[in-house]
Amino acid sequence: MGKIKHAILALSVIFWVASANAASEVQFPENWQKWDSVSTTLTKIGTLPGCDANVDTLPPIYQETVATYCSLRQGGPGKVAVLVNPAYESSYAARNGKLADGVAMILHLKDMKVLFVTGYKGGKAQYGAYTENGKDISAASGSLSVEMCRTCHTGYTSFCINGQCGKVSD
Repeated sequence: MGKIKHAILALSVIFWVASANAASEVQFPENWQKWDSVSTTLTKIGTLPGCDANVDTLPPIYQETVATYCSLRQGGPGKVAVLVNPAYESSYAARNGKLADGVAMILHLKDMKVLFVTGYKGGKAQYGAYTENGKDISAASGSLSVEMCRTCHTGYTSFCINGQCGKVSD
C-alpha cells in the first residue's frame, strides 16, 4: 500500500475513533464557508511546519500545535486559515477575549479538511472539532479532545486570551 493510502487509512481510523466518542461543546457552524478569513501571524505563514521541521525557535504555542497536529497526520497538518464569524468581526479585532455567546472562530486545517471551532457561552470559551461536512470528531481524550483545545488555549496566556489566540497582522 502506498504512503498516501496509508495516510488516508490512518486519518480515517482517527476520525472514526474520534467520532465514536464525539464530545464537542460548541455546535457546527453551518455557514462557515461564508465566514471571512483573517490575516494573522499563523495565516501569513500559510502552512504549519511539517513534522520534520525544527520548531525550537518558534513560540511555545506553535511548537505544541505542530506536535499535536503531527500526531493526526503524517507530515503535519498543512495549509491553514483562521475564519471569523461576520457577527464577531469587531469583537475579534478587539483582541480581548470578550465575545458574545455563539460560534465565533475557526482554525481550518485545509489539507486535513478539519475545523477546530471556538465558541462562547456565558463569556467562557468552548471548543469542538468537526470535518468540513459537519461530522463531530472531538474525542473524549487525545489530540482531538476539547480538553486538549482548552489546555493550549489557556496554557499560553501571553498569546491567548479567553480562547482567542494569536495576534492580528497589520
